[in-house]
Parts: sequence; C-alpha cells; structure tokens
Amino acid sequence: MFQKRIVVCLDVRDGKTTKGIRFKGNVDIGDPVVMAEEYYNQGVDELVFYDITASAERRGIMIDVVRRVAEKIFIPFCVGGGIATVDDMSAVILAGAEKVSINSAAVRTPSIITGGARRYGSQCIVLGMDAKVDSSMPSGYGIVIDGGRVKTGKDMLEWAKEAESLGAGEIVLNSIDADGTRDGYEITATRLVSESVGIPVVASGGAGIPDHLVDVLTRGKADAALVASMVHYGDFSVGEIKKVLSESNVPVRLD
Repeated sequence: MFQKRIVVCLDVRDGKTTKGIRFKGNVDIGDPVVMAEEYYNQGVDELVFYDITASAERRGIMIDVVRRVAEKIFIPFCVGGGIATVDDMSAVILAGAEKVSINSAAVRTPSIITGGARRYGSQCIVLGMDAKVDSSMPSGYGIVIDGGRVKTGKDMLEWAKEAESLGAGEIVLNSIDADGTRDGYEITATRLVSESVGIPVVASGGAGIPDHLVDVLTRGKADAALVASMVHYGDFSVGEIKKVLSESNVPVRLD
C-alpha cells in the first residue's frame, strides 16, 4: 500500500526558523540546523526548508544554511525561496537538496519549471502554491505570491494543471487562510487539487493535532501532509503523529 508522508517545514528568516499566522507576525523559534537534525531523529519522512523573505527581497537563498542542514539529515530534503533560475536550482542541489521548490518565480516565469525538469527530472521540481479563498476565481481559490503579498489573478486549479503540464513533479498546496491557525487543513482546496492532477500533492497550512492529518490524507486525498507549529512548539513529536495515523489506518512508515 502506498505510504503517506509526513513533512516538517522550516520557514527560515535571517538564518533562524520562524513561525507566524497567515504569513504575518512571525517570531523566531530556533536554529534550523539543530531543529532539522531533531526531526530527522524523530523519524520524519521529508524536510522542507523555505527562505521565506528571499523572493520578496529579490535575493538568493541562504546556501550556507542549506548546506549545514543537508549535512545533518539523510532523508529527502526540499529547498525553496528566492530560486529564480535553473542555475539557482543547481546551487541548491549542489548544496545537498534533493528537491527544489519554486513558487513566485514559477508564476512570473513558468518556463523555469520546464527548464528545471529537463536538467534534473520532474521528481526534483516542486511547485509551491499559496492559495487564498477568492470567489472571483472559477475554483473559488486564487494564487498569491511573494509570501502572500501579491495577488496573481491565477486560478488555483488552472495553475496546478498548467504546472503539471510544464513538468512539475509535485505540488505543495499551502492555504494562506489556514496557515499557522492550527485549526485544520483546507480540505476542500486540497481535495480539488488532488483530484485534478496526476502528481503528488502535499497539504500545507493549519495542522494543529494529528487528527487534522488523518483528515487531509483521507478526505482531502493528499499524498503527504506538511506540519510546522504542532511540532515546533513541542505539542507532538513526529512519532506521536505517525502513531495516530497508523491507528487510523493511514499507511505510514514506522521506525
């Protein structure tokens, strides 16, 4: 049976892991290198590292921090933030990442998806999508970029399908409305995207308790669930989350 994945997200700003609510009010909560190693030891399936201000500040990603994290973990490692060219992807992969997440740059220059897929394979190219409820869009959700600061006028489902056709190998769907609230994932948006594309979809934004992951991995049809606050603040360990998932008949890797 296909196993569902648990992915821990480290949002990094100025070299520190940070967390906010709906992309606002961020506070620093720790050292990303130390935290990455701890989650690896807890048995997380994958780790995602986002340099959350790189795109808005039009600068490159913090390669030194990426390299230091990669030295501590031996699981799939995805890196995003400030990646604007295929050469930027190369720098991140050479620093130790297995996957590259592109978000704002992909909206501005969709050909970067194809360029990255041709050089490294679709399995390396992850589309990060920040979706927000928007009644003017056909799906009911619109895409925003630059850390939620800029509306794009793109419909969530149209963009997901386009990105897949361009060569994206995975989608991380983050709900701006649910982000950091710990009230649960945006099930409707996740299910819509999961049913509309043939590539894996990772649900992001809103996890507060293990049952939220059960919900999005079953009703939301996600292939993986991304968590942050619920593990960063010590409410649950990765092992505790996986135990609940297993007891709920959600197939996961147990160490």
